[in-house]
Amino acid sequence: MTPVSVVICAYTEERWDTLVEAARAAAHGSLAPREVIVVCDHAPQLQARVEAELPWTIAVANDGPRGLSGARNAGLAASTGDIVAFLDDDALPAADWLERLVAAYEDPAVVGVGGAAEPQFPAERPAFLAPEFDWVVGCTYRGLPEEPAAVRNFIGANMSFRREPLVATGGFVNGIGRVGTRPVGCEETELCIRLAQSAPDTVLLYDPSVAVRHVVTPDRTTLRYYARRCWSEGRSKALVAARVGSRDALSNERRHALRTLPRALRGAGVLRSSAIVLGLAITTAGYVAGTALPTEEHA
Repeated sequence: MTPVSVVICAYTEERWDTLVEAARAAAHGSLAPREVIVVCDHAPQLQARVEAELPWTIAVANDGPRGLSGARNAGLAASTGDIVAFLDDDALPAADWLERLVAAYEDPAVVGVGGAAEPQFPAERPAFLAPEFDWVVGCTYRGLPEEPAAVRNFIGANMSFRREPLVATGGFVNGIGRVGTRPVGCEETELCIRLAQSAPDTVLLYDPSVAVRHVVTPDRTTLRYYARRCWSEGRSKALVAARVGSRDALSNERRHALRTLPRALRGAGVLRSSAIVLGLAITTAGYVAGTALPTEEHA
């Protein structure tokens, strides 16, 4: 069986309970990984606690730039598996998650496998939040394939890659992804596009059966967070477009805006319809603002 390293990135003890649950589920599923690596992003107290209380994991520090990209690169550097799987510290894998993930690599053309991240809301789904906008909370959204299919990029909470091409392309780029609670992202999008551009015949496979539950905290269920996240997504996409070209950086977004969202508007109530229009407008404005940044900020 192909050896797998599971990397979980964390930056705060405030998410300790979900970190423990994610690490335990990753280590003790139907298929055991070679190792579970917990990367502590400039958080020495968290690292000490992981070392003391999670003996089945390997705790490492992110000594590079603060943020999710740097933490993932630190986990990649520490890994020894032929496949490196990345989980968020609030993403809880199903019992057969790793087994299904590894099986998807039977095709040698597959260089990456990603799966579904189903939202676990603290109560009911927010009335304004359309499933087409579940990407706002880092989850699978309506419009993604419902069966295994090649995709442009994965959801960062639940993705994996063959180690060799991931290292060869230089890993994750700093300056794009999330740092602490700042609601930015797209570092995984930039990486996936770069992988595909470097080897066009390879496949990034999305398989919704490779599933995790992604915990959504109450602060992420508000309209205020929704607006901030949409704005930051637009800004982040501008950074991605500056690096890999707007054609690839916006291909999925154009399809989603022109095909999926109009369908979502039909039959939606006033509140949800208004939120869809607002989210699209704010994301677009964020992108336009991002393209106006000085060139050095795109580096």
